[in-house]
Amino acid sequence: MQPRNMSMSGVVDLAAVKAAQEAKAKAEQARAEAARQGGGAAGAGVSPASLVIDVDEAGFERDVLQRSTEVPVVIDFWAEWCEPCKQLSPLLERLTREYNGRFVLAKIDVDANQMLMQQFGVQGIPAVFAVVAGQALPLFQGAAPEAQIRGTLDQLIQVGEERFGLTGLTVDPNAADAADSGPAAETAAPAGPYDALLEAAVQALDAGDLAGAVQAYKNVLSDDPGNTEAKLGLSQAELLQRVQGLDPAAVRKDAAEKPGDVGAQIAAADLDLVGGHVEDAFGRLVETVRRTVGDDRDAARLRLLELFEVVGADDPRVAAARTALARVLF
Repeated sequence: MQPRNMSMSGVVDLAAVKAAQEAKAKAEQARAEAARQGGGAAGAGVSPASLVIDVDEAGFERDVLQRSTEVPVVIDFWAEWCEPCKQLSPLLERLTREYNGRFVLAKIDVDANQMLMQQFGVQGIPAVFAVVAGQALPLFQGAAPEAQIRGTLDQLIQVGEERFGLTGLTVDPNAADAADSGPAAETAAPAGPYDALLEAAVQALDAGDLAGAVQAYKNVLSDDPGNTEAKLGLSQAELLQRVQGLDPAAVRKDAAEKPGDVGAQIAAADLDLVGGHVEDAFGRLVETVRRTVGDDRDAARLRLLELFEVVGADDPRVAAARTALARVLF
């Protein structure tokens, strides 16, 4: 498979000015705190082993999203059965150690983390993405020559530094790995007011208890309507709840035979999104809005807005679909 999306030219479109300002402020605050500590614990370097981490759905926010405000995070989507992955993954790990803290490598096993695979719209593996200051962008898919990968990483590091002030992590060869540093390492950050409820929702999702996950997210939102993690989690859980028990073949046959049936098109769009076909889901509903009126149009439009929430406002596919929706509405 040939590599795709090696260019970093689209990263500016994914990075909101607000996110850039927040990331720069956090980076400057961290550097100032390290300077005040004068080489103490806060200014200590990380261990080389902590530059390559295995990430799952439960730890994604902490290990990828939060960490991306300090250093670019490169994501390697892989699986045990994937032969090209066996070539690419060791190369990425070697380059991670060589770049010595300029980025962090997060390895995600797609077989164990289907939701993350769907959220990123991964169509095949190996697939490599990056997250910078909370903004996701595709890097390339398939095994690629080392020279091309180095060029992409250099551009990623440059964007992280120039736009977000991310200068990387200090690596201390003598530092203990966080995983081996005992209970003290687990007390670094206090739990937030809704962490227990959010964790309960994630555990319910992992256990297949979609109704329990929906209720847990709603419990958070009842007290904190603006909680972004709960809003995203709720939209994802409700989507999975809607498609649970559907017969994909029957739904797609119904949608193909009844283009004017709004319910059929909405159900097919839900399945498209769960299957990772983001553009197909958006395009189907935009077209449904275009050719309907009244309550039918409102139903298709509202479901499209719900799917935007699942994917995330910063995704370029959402921006493109919003533009297409505006054209058919106005």
